[in-house]
Amino acid sequence: MKKYWLIALFALAFIAVLGIIFPFSFDTGDTSGLDTGDVAWMLASTALVFLMTPGLGFFYSGMVKPKNVISTILQSFIAMGLISVLWVVFGFSLAFGESVGTEGYGFFGNPATYFMFKGVGAAPDPAFAGTIPLALFALFQLKFAIITPALFTGSFAGRVRFTALMIFMVLFMIFIYCPLAHWTWHPNGFLRNWGVLDFAGGTVVHMSAGMAALAGAIFFGPRRDYAKPFYPANIPFVLLGTGLLWFGWFGFNAGSALSSSHTAVKALLNTNTASASAMLVYIFFDGIRGRKPSALGACVGAVVGLVAITPAAGFVSVGSSIFIGGAAAVASNLMIYYFSRRGLDDTLDVFPAHGIGGMVGMFLTGVFAEEVGLIYGEPTTFLYHLLALVIVTVFAFGGSYLLYRITNWIIPMRVPSLYEDVGLDMSQHNESLFYENDAKVKIRKEKLRNYSPDFYPRRQRV
Repeated sequence: MKKYWLIALFALAFIAVLGIIFPFSFDTGDTSGLDTGDVAWMLASTALVFLMTPGLGFFYSGMVKPKNVISTILQSFIAMGLISVLWVVFGFSLAFGESVGTEGYGFFGNPATYFMFKGVGAAPDPAFAGTIPLALFALFQLKFAIITPALFTGSFAGRVRFTALMIFMVLFMIFIYCPLAHWTWHPNGFLRNWGVLDFAGGTVVHMSAGMAALAGAIFFGPRRDYAKPFYPANIPFVLLGTGLLWFGWFGFNAGSALSSSHTAVKALLNTNTASASAMLVYIFFDGIRGRKPSALGACVGAVVGLVAITPAAGFVSVGSSIFIGGAAAVASNLMIYYFSRRGLDDTLDVFPAHGIGGMVGMFLTGVFAEEVGLIYGEPTTFLYHLLALVIVTVFAFGGSYLLYRITNWIIPMRVPSLYEDVGLDMSQHNESLFYENDAKVKIRKEKLRNYSPDFYPRRQRV
């Protein structure tokens, strides 16, 4: 295993050398078009979206078993490091660089366009946002690229090898996320030129993560203790994570207006309303089915509403946002029940929440988008949304499953059964939520010492 860390260290060192060889300065250029109000709002929005990834870590970690809490949070945090570096090197270019493809049918960006952030500075680019620096636009988009791979980690929580996960995250960003971003948001992207509307990432972020989660649940198979009763480790963590996600989502959606404008206000209003609607519908629907209203159900419902309104936030009325949130909550609730009956182990229900939520949001955007939606007598947008839904589903699911197979060929992705039994906190990171002298911790360490010659115990902190 040490050789993989050595390779990773050399790769990072190589990137650092590239930064010295190609020291592209922060070019100021022509900044006459900048709007200080827009710049201030987008700086705040970028910070808000960044906050969502730690929030997601808490949201997920509260729902797993205590033996996997730290590893689950770290799986979100590591994306902030991996994707941030790769985005500067070539990720932004793949997503928003000079389009490779015919006119109106771009498929991905030229990785050399903004290599090592060449030409990404203070001057705006009217093709993306004419009143904020291109560097700020790139930073804002980076936060979307970070949270997307963090989202799908919940589907195989408790049974993934950490080193293999990092490799998969890199491959996913290169071959799934960046092409989807180019299709949908680049001026030459073919979905954008078809008129497909995705205000803030319902397709690019949530559908792609949801499909990767579904592919992951199938690829990994169920947990060893899947049939046993499951009790979340820390419901207050889930509530905290939901609050951070809800708060950060205001930057996620309203920031996607790329200006301090009435569109941003509309997106923020719709975001809050859809989430509130979905939270209520989710727990009401649980009540109809004979369940007690739960904090976990309220949190899942709120997040589903946030997901569903994401593609529509700046395009629909506030009344439509209530319907979109509620419809997504019902669809997600039913899908969670369906999965539980079929034995498909998506540990934290990532596909029912993000995959189904993103699909419902995309579908209903084509219905309710003001002036161009189906209810306004314009079927063209709706039909293109249906076609795009099929294309994105097949591409993201099939591509992700193939990448799981490739990663598994490089490093086995699923941990050995003993590692899964003692938990990923101990087996992958040699850390624990518990005191050093806790009896369970001692037993787990002893098992690992007898099994793994490369396990080196060290003093644990509380």
